Amino acid sequence: MAFVSTFISGELSLLTVRASATSSSVKHPYQFPPSNLHFARTVTFASTSNQATASQRQPRGIMKPKRISPEMQALVGVPEISRTQALKVIWAHIKEHNLQKPSDKKVIICDEKLKNIFGGKDEVGFLEIAGLISPHFLK
Repeated sequence: MAFVSTFISGELSLLTVRASATSSSVKHPYQFPPSNLHFARTVTFASTSNQATASQRQPRGIMKPKRISPEMQALVGVPEISRTQALKVIWAHIKEHNLQKPSDKKVIICDEKLKNIFGGKDEVGFLEIAGLISPHFLK
């Protein structure tokens, strides 16, 4: 008797190929799956750096604080901020002053502070915010 394994819909199934009808009465000494079979999960790490070097790393990209325009400073209150922190402050301002359109929460109704940042627009879609704040981060 020979066994052929196949992979069908995420489960391992065994197909028994029998040479003749007489071999069907012979029992195989192994049962599948074995009752003592256990799968251990191995933990892998993308990098081998330890916690000490990771905490000493300087922020990069959108996490790095940059100088901002005076209009943005009026809203966030600091001369330098990272893009992620600026977005958090803007969303906190929107939530605090209830500036989302009640019928469509994806639309932001701009008050005077937000109009200064968003180019004088009265309404802004929430996906536009990240693009509209880009000019306020100085090189």
